[in-house]
Amino acid sequence: MNKKKKVDPLEGEELTKRVKELGNLSKEQKARECGYYTVTKNGIERVNMMKFLNALIDAEGIRLDGKQNGNGRGGRSASYKISVQSNGNLLIGSAYTKQMNLQPGDEFEITLGRKHIRLKQVDADGEDLEEFADEAS
Repeated sequence: MNKKKKVDPLEGEELTKRVKELGNLSKEQKARECGYYTVTKNGIERVNMMKFLNALIDAEGIRLDGKQNGNGRGGRSASYKISVQSNGNLLIGSAYTKQMNLQPGDEFEITLGRKHIRLKQVDADGEDLEEFADEAS
């Protein structure tokens, strides 16, 4: 068994991409390669298949618990990942604004960092209310 440094388990798109890259390996080997294992005091690696499979289910956006957007109705849930549209816009979407209880007309101050966009909610007088940050990976 190789001595390798333990890394944080992969999640989301990184996890599904890596699993596909690993091709014909067994599911236990894929789980280990994606970081879903622990090392006992005796140095034995134990694969945590339940965490691995649950992470894959979450990464694929499959909901097994019957909860949908917290309101009992169907529809898309927030994926916490967006893409730049062909016209250059970033659309956050109503799933997020509903979760944050935002109303039409709510205003934000936008600050750009090297790898993040920070939204700071302000009231009509320009005073800070809440801050929402989107850290890029």
